[in-house]
Amino acid sequence: MPLAAYDLTGRTAFVTGAASGIGRATAVLLARAGATVHCADVARKGLDETHELVVGSGGTAHIHLVDVSDHDRLDTAVATAGRLHIMAAIAGVMHSSTVLETRDEDLDRILAVNFKGVLYACQAAARSMIGAGVHGSIITMASGAVDAASPGLLCYSAAKAAVVQLTKTLANEVGSHGIRVNAVAPGWIRTPMTDRHDPARQTKAEAAMARLSPLGRVGEPADVAHAVLHLASDASSFTTGQILRPNGGVAMPW
Repeated sequence: MPLAAYDLTGRTAFVTGAASGIGRATAVLLARAGATVHCADVARKGLDETHELVVGSGGTAHIHLVDVSDHDRLDTAVATAGRLHIMAAIAGVMHSSTVLETRDEDLDRILAVNFKGVLYACQAAARSMIGAGVHGSIITMASGAVDAASPGLLCYSAAKAAVVQLTKTLANEVGSHGIRVNAVAPGWIRTPMTDRHDPARQTKAEAAMARLSPLGRVGEPADVAHAVLHLASDASSFTTGQILRPNGGVAMPW
């Protein structure tokens, strides 16, 4: 078939944060590429909507109502997926505060979801893949916030920086098992997470971010989902420990 390297037929994928935004777009796209997709999130209504979108496009999906910061429940959900080939650890939450305003509870919640939740997903996926002898792909979700100072986003950017180090470390630790581990670090993507301001402020923020991009626009969830598909597929079979940046050129690290 054309572009056979992107064909995921016969493979099983697990996507956290699948109830909306980048997670939903990824779940739908992986299913369109042929994968059976297990969708996990804490939002039942959003999960049901994602399931309908996958099924409506001819795909196969299963839903798991689970908080990724709950290690045991996430382990159980991943185990029910059976022979796992792809993990897309996308679930995340946002918090804004300056360094001086940051409280313990702010940091604890962000680290619990944005770092520990990714760690737990990676652990469950790697154990499943190693146990089954699967040469799989694990994709984590970092952020453009790791490439520059991000005033007001201490907790978020610190957790995402930790995800980058987790990705590189795990890539080295499981590469001998044929498992690839990569991160996606999006720029400003139009999702419910970024669409949290009043309309006037939101429009102003998006316009400002668009001006920073050589492409003159902000991103959409599909822009990131296609990056995940690339890393999940055989098209990236010689890629591991890397950070793929769909950011419109806002940051161009060496």
